[in-house]
Amino acid sequence: MTTQDDRLEFEAHKRKQALALGEDKAVFAQSLDMLTALDRYDYSYLWSWMGVPIIQMPADIMATQEVIWETKPDVIIETGVARGGSVLFMASLLEVMGKGKVIGVDIDIRAHNREAIESHPMSKRVVLIEGGSADEDTLTKVRAEIPPGARVMVVLDSDHSRDHVLAECRAYGDLVTEGCYLVVADTLVGHVSEENAPKKRSKLWFAGNEPLSALRDYMAETDAFEVNEVLNGKLVLSSSPGGYIRRKSR
Repeated sequence: MTTQDDRLEFEAHKRKQALALGEDKAVFAQSLDMLTALDRYDYSYLWSWMGVPIIQMPADIMATQEVIWETKPDVIIETGVARGGSVLFMASLLEVMGKGKVIGVDIDIRAHNREAIESHPMSKRVVLIEGGSADEDTLTKVRAEIPPGARVMVVLDSDHSRDHVLAECRAYGDLVTEGCYLVVADTLVGHVSEENAPKKRSKLWFAGNEPLSALRDYMAETDAFEVNEVLNGKLVLSSSPGGYIRRKSR
């Protein structure tokens, strides 16, 4: 019995549905309500990657995996190390591909978090740099870790204020190479008011002073990036809807 090869049809259907989902404002509103409710249980804090807390939504983990597998970066820079699960997650994907490293940048890498990262089997593909992510001294150290000709991806997930994220976009955007992604995390808070903003945070972020505002301002001042409508379209139950942008051909 011969079974028809339906892979192209399957992918076309996925694309169509993702684009349609991205246009469904009612579903997005329901997703926002669900995430607001889940925040009472610290939902994004309940997950780990290979034994280390990752502090990410499952949808964002999957989306980042898709991007890394598709683009095969040699270097991934992440600002905001926190407990280390995210840098180790991306390092493990690079390990599967047999190449590359993750550069984790944070203004304060606490000793116990550093120990968890540096003692992990994936630490061989991680470089940690402590310092303000947009400070020139830090950027000099980051650039020194990028080999000539490397494909570079960037994830911005540190201080979520509009001014800081915009400064990061300007500082790291030029490091992203053709076809690779700049991911601006936690754009979801650009859709919430002060009243329904997540409260269990060291700082309260809501529409107007958050990553989505910074991303919109950055996209208005550069034509170097394009929004991946298919990927972002399916990012419901996600912290970073609209946050995945791709570097165009130079």
